[in-house]
Amino acid sequence: MSGKLTDLASALREHVHDGDTIVMEGFTHLIPFAAAHEIIRQRRRDLTLVRLTPDLIYDQLIGAGCCRKLVFSWAGNPGVGSLHSFRSAVESGRLEIEEYSHFGLAMRLFAGAANLPFMPLRNYYGCDLPRVNRRIRPIANPYDASEELYAVPALRPDVAILHAQRADEYGNVQVWGLTGVQREAAFASRRVIVTVEEIVPQEQIRTDPNRTLIPGLIVSAVCAVPYGAHPSYAQGYYDRDTEFYLAWDALSRDPDALQAWLDEWVYGLPDRAAYVQKLGAPRVDALRPEPQYSDPVNYGSYR
Repeated sequence: MSGKLTDLASALREHVHDGDTIVMEGFTHLIPFAAAHEIIRQRRRDLTLVRLTPDLIYDQLIGAGCCRKLVFSWAGNPGVGSLHSFRSAVESGRLEIEEYSHFGLAMRLFAGAANLPFMPLRNYYGCDLPRVNRRIRPIANPYDASEELYAVPALRPDVAILHAQRADEYGNVQVWGLTGVQREAAFASRRVIVTVEEIVPQEQIRTDPNRTLIPGLIVSAVCAVPYGAHPSYAQGYYDRDTEFYLAWDALSRDPDALQAWLDEWVYGLPDRAAYVQKLGAPRVDALRPEPQYSDPVNYGSYR
């Protein structure tokens, strides 16, 4: 196998283009914020962004002007409230939206991963989503014509961008904790970029193969980006920065404040290492978990 290891800026420059459809997954943790910041830094435009839960990561991309369309199933600042860049863009007509239920969007990715044209489901009875989203269509059960189901089309993004705990240089990616639809997103996409907390020897990956969620054979590039999921968390490496989520609510209500934040924390920094340095050691140290026992499998090397 050939090595897939590269730096994040080079990976995105090669594999992400203006007008691409990009899925960036990670459910509550392992959200690829560092990759999103690099996309903003490279000033990509007219992107169609896909995510089951587009929280702060997509609010930042929308606020930076990267996004033309959002395909999603829930949008908000978890535990806080609305996404104000997202809301402003929708209300002003600058952002096209295509909304699904969580299960419906997950099944679009599943169908894409399985190379199927669509996926039938019973998910949309009694709601208005089929009325406002014509891609959700009623179909007859081919085995019982008296039963009506709904269908959603397969989704095949141009690029999947994911974050994980660790991988080897060949792109074999290991994840533990909540996995969401990371695997489905990877297999559905034409190109796959993965950022990880650390690169480990292939021998370490082989000692625990059940954690290998994404095989290297479908990965286009793997990048070592410690703290690449901040302000979300990476199980075993660092906790969620709840203060960031709370502060984002007021900051994102003011377009000038949002632009100032982007100038300081994204455009004004060369990479994630500089971002972590700017966060400062006390804040970073406060996010590190304190394991009650020695467990190198479940806790990363940051202790």
